[in-house]
Amino acid sequence: MEHSAATDRLLAEIGPRLRRVRVRRDVTLASLSQATGISTSTLSRLESGRRRPSLELLLPIARAHQIPLDELVGAAETEDPRVRVSPRSVNGMTVLPLSRRPDRQHAYRMVIPSSRFVPEPSAHEGHEWLYVLSGRLRLLLAEQDVVMNPGEAAEFDTRLPHWFGSTGEGAVEILSLFGSHGERVHLRGRARGDRERPA
Repeated sequence: MEHSAATDRLLAEIGPRLRRVRVRRDVTLASLSQATGISTSTLSRLESGRRRPSLELLLPIARAHQIPLDELVGAAETEDPRVRVSPRSVNGMTVLPLSRRPDRQHAYRMVIPSSRFVPEPSAHEGHEWLYVLSGRLRLLLAEQDVVMNPGEAAEFDTRLPHWFGSTGEGAVEILSLFGSHGERVHLRGRARGDRERPA
């Protein structure tokens, strides 16, 4: 059966990887041969690529080095999808990042204290989507002054002067999606009493 080009590349990389692991662990071919029962000549040919690796050869080598077989064959690890981050304080707000890829839209969970109620509008590149989880959020956007309740969402271009915070009545908890280069969020919200706008 013919191997694909990707398989051939994977097999070709195993030999050099075997040598790097052995050298890193400061193990000689003779010592590895004794631990695995594989002859030194076979081990040498594996490392140089003159011997095609097989499961029967790789398993005892992995056991001798006390490493997973995946590390020897270079299988791609499945990335843990959970985002493990800690909350931080930003301008008096408690901000918990919910995403970790800097090249994509950023997701945040924010708790805004009741003390953040004095508007300080700013403008910058980007596009933002907000969803109110609890409390009442005051949003200033250009000439608009809107109070949002739990379950309501807003979406806007951050190049417009804007500010959001508490109404002063209590803390507010929101979800925020922000694209630093103006990417539009695919979820759309509508203000209370407004008709839904076409996408």
